[in-house]
Amino acid sequence: MEKIRIAVRKFDPFESTLQKLWDLFCLQNNIQIEAEMVPLELHDLYETTITKKGLKEGKWDIAHLNTDWIYDAVHEKAVLDLYSFIAANPPENYPYGWHKSLLKLQQLDNGTYGLPFHDGPECLIYRKDLFEDQNEQETFKKQYGYELSTPKTWKEFVEIASFFNRPEENLYGCIFANYPDGHNMVFDFCLQLWTRGGSLINHKNQISVLSKAAIEALDFYRKMVNDPTAVHPKSKEFDSVQAGLAFAKEEAAMAINWFGFASMAQVIEESKVKGKIDITSLPSDPNHKTASLNVYWLYTIGSGSKHKKLAYDFLRFATTSESDKLLTKEGGIGCRKSTWKDEEINALIPFYHKLEMLHENAFTLPQTPIWPKVCEFIDHMILKAINSDIPSAQLLEETHNNIQKIE
Repeated sequence: MEKIRIAVRKFDPFESTLQKLWDLFCLQNNIQIEAEMVPLELHDLYETTITKKGLKEGKWDIAHLNTDWIYDAVHEKAVLDLYSFIAANPPENYPYGWHKSLLKLQQLDNGTYGLPFHDGPECLIYRKDLFEDQNEQETFKKQYGYELSTPKTWKEFVEIASFFNRPEENLYGCIFANYPDGHNMVFDFCLQLWTRGGSLINHKNQISVLSKAAIEALDFYRKMVNDPTAVHPKSKEFDSVQAGLAFAKEEAAMAINWFGFASMAQVIEESKVKGKIDITSLPSDPNHKTASLNVYWLYTIGSGSKHKKLAYDFLRFATTSESDKLLTKEGGIGCRKSTWKDEEINALIPFYHKLEMLHENAFTLPQTPIWPKVCEFIDHMILKAINSDIPSAQLLEETHNNIQKIE
């Protein structure tokens, strides 16, 4: 029997939404083609779609790709330029239905190589029930001399995390995702850098990690994630999904993670923190602005697909305002402005409308063919930093030299 193959980012809400959407799509269009959906972890997803040429050779018709990878995918000729399909039959309210920050990273070489699927920039997720508790507020003020509220500086972040760290109650001050997968720790480092006024790009428009802000960022991060008086002890084993699930199980007062995990904690059955959480901007160093990171997921079509028209028709269906809302109700993050402002969604997830605010402060990562390699170098550097006493300046210099060799 003829079938269409879809490479899916492994995450229960993605898997359940996609299956429901395919079934509805087939029902409404009287299509009798089976969809084989294969859930894959980050590394495996990149490898099968791009490294092993799965999209180019037609092994996959559709794939979830994140915007970190789209430059590679386009230059490997792995993904289809959707421009002519969009011109002939655009998705509902395209492009005005999306914030501009969700449309630019897939625009390369005068082509459009994907449609927004799942989003949610990095933010500070916190337990508002703890922060609003009168006893907690009184105790905190006695201990630290100022009012308990969401941290505006990294110094306040450390103090609040220490205050709420109660291992005997299986409650920790904060959770990080320190599993070395080339993503989470790299993103955390970037956030630390940006909120100290630093940049990944130097005055010559080259990637560089040599700066005072970079030393401060790495110094702070390595010390913070190794602080047993403030941080969940399993952080080194957690990827972002596991960190999100631990937060949903009431194991931390704060987490720096993707907005999607705050949303997930409001909708999944096993969550113990429904109605107890909120999100806000990340802390920053004094005299510097907050920052967020915008890396989002796309629906893409393989350049070697034998079902290009069918695949595009499904992508149009999967990105309607109704489908976007379904993804959100399942525990993913819809990308449309209509979902962000939807009354039902904001009743379910009261902080959902804050997505627009996060996008206004969101940075993106450099789009360059060497970025995946740079990611590896930074990931390796942070892993060394948190597991050794080698000075941050030395580690940053080593990483800078490695980056220079491939630039």
